[in-house]
Order: sequence, then structure tokens, then C-alpha cells
Amino acid sequence: MSINRVNISGNLTRDPELKATQGGTSVLTFGVAVNDRRRNPQTGEWEDYPNFVDCVVFGGRAEPLSRFLSKGSKVAIEGKLRYSSWERDGQRRSKLEVIVDEIEFLSQRGQGQGQYSQNQGQSYGGQSYGQSDAPSYGAPSYAAPAPVQRTPVQAPPSQDIYDEDIPF
Repeated sequence: MSINRVNISGNLTRDPELKATQGGTSVLTFGVAVNDRRRNPQTGEWEDYPNFVDCVVFGGRAEPLSRFLSKGSKVAIEGKLRYSSWERDGQRRSKLEVIVDEIEFLSQRGQGQGQYSQNQGQSYGGQSYGQSDAPSYGAPSYAAPAPVQRTPVQAPPSQDIYDEDIPF
């Protein structure tokens, strides 16, 4: 048995690029910078070393996501790794990229932030939508969530309780 899952969070290194295959499938590609912390052997100080990860989104989610993502956006991504290899100009080339299953916006754009997931639909302003009842992909309206009714917390009794008094 093998598991191919990856979770990363970081900032987009470039604006997303939206293309389409000959069959009409939308393909959104972008890069994410993820820092790795290591101790510098000379100074003993901790330093950040960036890793640059290529990410790909396929299908109906690609076009709507292209409108919300931009260079510098902070995102959390869950997906799977895919290895590709090819030959160009007589040289063998390869790359490892993340096929995005779920993406969460961690930085605000405009008035709000949201989440879009292949499995769970999207969440804007606290209202969730499943795949079948997803709204049209016009500009979402971000509404403030309804205030939560909270009941006041009662103060504990003033008497002292000791460990011996607890029945377990």
C-alpha cells in the first residue's frame, strides 16, 4: 500500500496561468514558495530556505480560481504528487508537481476570504455549497456571518474541591 498525499502552505510565486487542453479541459498552473528552516552550520542561526513547488488545477475549478489567485496570495493546498518526464532538445527533463484537490485562501482579497474544495464545494461568508448545488461563478457576495447567541458562563462554586473529592 502506498499513500500519495501532500499538504503545503505558502505564497504564490507568480500569477496563475490558465490554459485549455485540445479536449477543452481547463488547466490552471501556478507556483507556491514553501520555506524550510535549517540551522546554518557556520553561524548556528536558523535560516529559511525556500522550496518552489509547481501546482496544477484541472477542470471546472480552474477558471473560477484564476480570478481569485494572484502573485503573493497565501494559500494552503492539499493534493497529490505527480511525476512527469519528457525529452527536449535531446535532453531528458523531469519535474514533480502537486495536483491540487483542495485549496484554501489564507490571505484576504477585497472584503473577505473563502475556501474552495473539490470534495466539499466552496465556502463564502460561512455558507457552504456542495458540488451539486454550487452557485454560478460570478463575483461572490461576502456576507458577514450571523451573530452567535452565547449563554453566559456561570462561575464555579466557591468551595474548594480536592483531588480526593473527584470520583474517578
